Amino acid sequence: MAIPLPNVQQTPADVAPPEQAWLQLVQAQVESALALLFELPDEASLDPRWSRALEQARGYALRPAKRLRPALVLAGHGLARGGTAVPQGLWRFAAGLELLHTFLLIHDDVADQAELRRGGPVLHRMLSPGRPGEDLAIVMGDHLFARSLEAMLESGLPGVSRVVQYYLGVCRHTAAGQYLDLDLSRTPLSEVTLFQTLRVAHLKTARYGFSAPLVCGAMLGGADDTLKKGLEQVGRSVGIAYQLRDDLIGLFGDASVAGKACDGDFTQGKRTFPLMAAYVRATPAGREELERLWALPVEEKDAEALARARALVESFGGRVACERAVERASRSARRSLRALPNSHGMRDLLDDLIVRLSRRAS
Repeated sequence: MAIPLPNVQQTPADVAPPEQAWLQLVQAQVESALALLFELPDEASLDPRWSRALEQARGYALRPAKRLRPALVLAGHGLARGGTAVPQGLWRFAAGLELLHTFLLIHDDVADQAELRRGGPVLHRMLSPGRPGEDLAIVMGDHLFARSLEAMLESGLPGVSRVVQYYLGVCRHTAAGQYLDLDLSRTPLSEVTLFQTLRVAHLKTARYGFSAPLVCGAMLGGADDTLKKGLEQVGRSVGIAYQLRDDLIGLFGDASVAGKACDGDFTQGKRTFPLMAAYVRATPAGREELERLWALPVEEKDAEALARARALVESFGGRVACERAVERASRSARRSLRALPNSHGMRDLLDDLIVRLSRRAS
């Protein structure tokens, strides 16, 4: 089948922007394919408790979401093939890749002691209260990881095993990024650099979430090295912009809009870009207070402490510096994108998407 690409020209105010309309088309197809991945006849009679847990995981996975990674897979494939036709197996591959993302979210939520994800409770809170729920969610994440690999390999696309091997190599780097993110939260602010926060953003988000899906799609479409390198560069820059915007949402966002808590980075002591940008600009007294606030025990990081932390990061220029870094990374992504072909307006859609993501609130 082919995805009908929306007109990329100016649209009336009451009509969805082209990139949004395209994403909605992709979301519908991917979510249908994602739901099918939970139809597992060989597990139906294992145990009623397992069946209930799978149903909860299915509901968690199918909550409304951007489905950016599958969309980027399709974009990379379309640019490589020079058209909008989507082989049936590509939907299954994209759904498998999205399921792998779901596995990572589940484990992230446990590590971050999160409560909300995509507007609802995290999976470990759904499965059971306290530590038992965390243990069960980790096991469910392991199951979804295995299922995601099955799905991608089952797609039957030419060269798919090589593509999966490439993606798993990227996922190893993602694990390294997540490790550094957690480990740095125990390091004094004076020993953390802005470069380290950018390296975490690159490893944890940019490569896995943006570069790799674009390159995977392109590889499945038979892309040459020039296109793959170009897409990797685009993905790297837009992924950095995305993570830095996430850092802003994680400290200054509105939970009712973001669909997740917007104090988690402070509560968990994350060394994010806006914090470190403020720290390097702060007075000695300001640095001391930032260090003290971020080192507080979780139970003392109340609304008053959060408000003071936000005020300090704002007053020392951390928020503005992060906003500027988002804009720089987005401009870099768009410059790299202009060197790519614009088959059927796909490049224009990606350009609109980059702008949209750089300004998002959730």
